[in-house]
Amino acid sequence: MDKAQETTFIRNDDQLLKLTTYASVLTAVILIAAKVFAWGSSGSLSVLASLIDSIMDTAASIISLIAVRYALIPADEDHRFGHGKAESLAGLGQAMFITGSAVFLLFHSVDRILNPREIVQVDVALAVMIFSIFATAALILFQRYTIRRTQSVAIKADSLHYLADLITNVGIVVALLLAQFGWSGVDPILAILIALYVLYSAWEIVREAANDLLDHELSEDIQQKILAVVKSHKEIKGVHDLRTRQSGRNKIVQFHVEVDRDLPLWKAHDVVEKVEANLLKVYPELDVIVHQDPYPML
Repeated sequence: MDKAQETTFIRNDDQLLKLTTYASVLTAVILIAAKVFAWGSSGSLSVLASLIDSIMDTAASIISLIAVRYALIPADEDHRFGHGKAESLAGLGQAMFITGSAVFLLFHSVDRILNPREIVQVDVALAVMIFSIFATAALILFQRYTIRRTQSVAIKADSLHYLADLITNVGIVVALLLAQFGWSGVDPILAILIALYVLYSAWEIVREAANDLLDHELSEDIQQKILAVVKSHKEIKGVHDLRTRQSGRNKIVQFHVEVDRDLPLWKAHDVVEKVEANLLKVYPELDVIVHQDPYPML
């Protein structure tokens, strides 16, 4: 991949990230409007749970939108490695919103168990929740495509709680169907289970965002792929001191390579340039720093 192709690849990914954040916010707003109507009509606590979650989704998606736009700002004199960690900060912010919604839902669920209330106009609520399932599923598929292309932490966090929404909405449909047969007590119990799952989702987001902010090493699989690419060059006699971390979409990698001590400096430099070029073919978002050591070391 030459410089022009690499620039085009990055630019296309930037546009994809922006489009995905816009789609996320738009979907959340549409779902809020639909669920407000469904909750007002039915009084279902499960629908209220989904409504609260959608409100939190909107706030979280707006945070994601702002963070992604900031993260896409090119590196400058004060941020030589770019602004990618803004995505991880957004992930932490989203986790706070998600946790708040789960706690709020737990309190309402317990209150509904202690003070039962009949669910009415189930048909309206069912129609809205089925619509929500299809809209959320479509957004998740789009987000998954973006994640595969960009590895964006903010979009991963956004997609994770929309996946929780999808599972929630399917469960709510089940609860509403059971309510038609007199099993309305399932509604608050399901809401509690949903809240617990949402709390688990929030923890997963915090864990990944914290790993990025604390410069956790890239996965073992990625490290092995990087080493395999480097070692595939016959001029490379050895590799050591591999260090890796993630900053937004950028993977930052440092390592030492051992080259024949009798190679002229220009030739050793050319070898390293080829190694970097091949790494960028595998990971276009890679930021590589290579130190050359003579082989054998005397």
